[in-house]
Amino acid sequence: MDKFIINGGKTLQGKLEVSGAKNATLALMPAAILASGKSLLMNTPELNDVFTMIKLLKHLGAVINFSNHILTIDTSKIVEFIAPYEHVKKMRASVYVLGPLLGRYGEAKVSLPGGCAWGPRPINLHLEALKKMGAEIDLVDGYIETKAKKLNGANISFDISSVGATGNTIMAAVLAKGTTLINNAATEPEITNLVEFLIKMGAKIEGEGTKTLTIEGVDELNSVEIKTIPDRIEAGTMLIAAAMTRGKITLTNVDAGLLRAVLLKLESAGCKVEITEEKIELDASDLEINPTNISTSIFPGFPTDMQAQWTAFMSLADGTSTVCDTIYFDRFKHVPELVRLGANILVNENIAMIKGVKELNGAKVMSTDLRASASLVLAGLAAKGTTEVLRVYHLDRGYQKIEEKLSSLGADIVRVSGKEY
Repeated sequence: MDKFIINGGKTLQGKLEVSGAKNATLALMPAAILASGKSLLMNTPELNDVFTMIKLLKHLGAVINFSNHILTIDTSKIVEFIAPYEHVKKMRASVYVLGPLLGRYGEAKVSLPGGCAWGPRPINLHLEALKKMGAEIDLVDGYIETKAKKLNGANISFDISSVGATGNTIMAAVLAKGTTLINNAATEPEITNLVEFLIKMGAKIEGEGTKTLTIEGVDELNSVEIKTIPDRIEAGTMLIAAAMTRGKITLTNVDAGLLRAVLLKLESAGCKVEITEEKIELDASDLEINPTNISTSIFPGFPTDMQAQWTAFMSLADGTSTVCDTIYFDRFKHVPELVRLGANILVNENIAMIKGVKELNGAKVMSTDLRASASLVLAGLAAKGTTEVLRVYHLDRGYQKIEEKLSSLGADIVRVSGKEY
C-alpha cells in the first residue's frame, strides 16, 4: 500500500482547478442505465471509486469509454442484472444500481454494500421505499434480490433525509406507473445534479432542490449529456489546506453556492475570502486562527464530509472550539491520529472539544476512511517536521491525484509505493 511523506511548514500558494464531484458522478453513472444509448458525463473525475463503478457497469454489459474527463456510457447492451460482491464491497455507492435496474428491467440482485470502515449506514430506507412502490425484496446470502413487473408510484416519507435513499428512489420512480411523492428528500447538490440529468433525459420531476419531489413516471428516457458539478468537498479541503499553512490560493471550476456554509466559517476563523464567477480566493497570509465552532447538518448546512478537515484546522486555533457531528455520531476516528501529531482533542459522544496548540509535529499516522485521511494530510502540511500518512488508497477513492495538486501549490509531499517501504 502507498503512503505519503510530507515535509510540513510549506506555505501553499497559487491557482488550482477543482475536479468534478465524486458523489455526483457516482449517482449519474448508474442513472445512465435508465435509457438505452450513449450518455456523456462531462467533468468526470479520475478516482478509484469512479473506476470501481465503471467495472460494475461493464459487468452489467455497458460499453464505456473514459478520456479527458469525458465518460461515455453505452447501456444499449445491458444483459446482466446482478451486481456481485467483488465490485460492491469496495464502495457503498454501488447500491445505486438497484433503483435503475429495477425501474427499467424489473429485477436486480445487488450485494449488500461495503465502503469506508466507519458508521452503521443501513440501506433500509432504500428498501422500504422500493417496497412501497411494489417491489418484492428478499435478502439471500448477502444479496438484495428485488423483482417487480412494473413499479407503481407511491407516497414516500423518509424519517431521515438520506442522499442515497433519495437518489435510488428517484431513479426507480422515473419509469414507474403513476406519480411518486417523496417527502423529506435530500437537497444536497449531488441530488440536484442527478435530477437535472434525469429531466434532460425526459423524466417529469417537480421540486428540484427542495425537500418535496413529485415524479410522474414516463414510458422511456433518452440518453443525453451533462456536466458534473464541481466537487465542493475537494474545494473545501484545499481551502483549509491553504488556511492551515497561512497561504493564498485561488480555486477555479468551483461553485461557491455549494460551499457557502464552509466559506462563512472560514471567514469567522479569520480567513479573507473573495468570490467571483466560478472562482474562490482565500488569503490566510496574516491569519491568526479564531476558534470557530461548527455543527454538521444536511445541505445547506456544514457538510459532515468536511468535519474531519475542520477538526484538524481548529487544532491550531488560538483558543478552544467544538465540532459536533449530527449526521454520523461515530465519525471521529481521525482524532487519535491527530493527537499523535500533537493536537489536544477530547471526544464525548458526537462532540469533539479542541484546545488549540501552537504547532503540530510530524509523526507516522494512518486512517480507516476517506475524509479522515484528508484531515491527516492537512495536519501534516502544517506540522513541523516530517509526517507519514499510511493507507492513502482511501484518499484515492475521493481525491484526484491530491498529492500532485498540493505539490503544484508548493507543498512538499510525495507518494511512496508499498514496494519502496
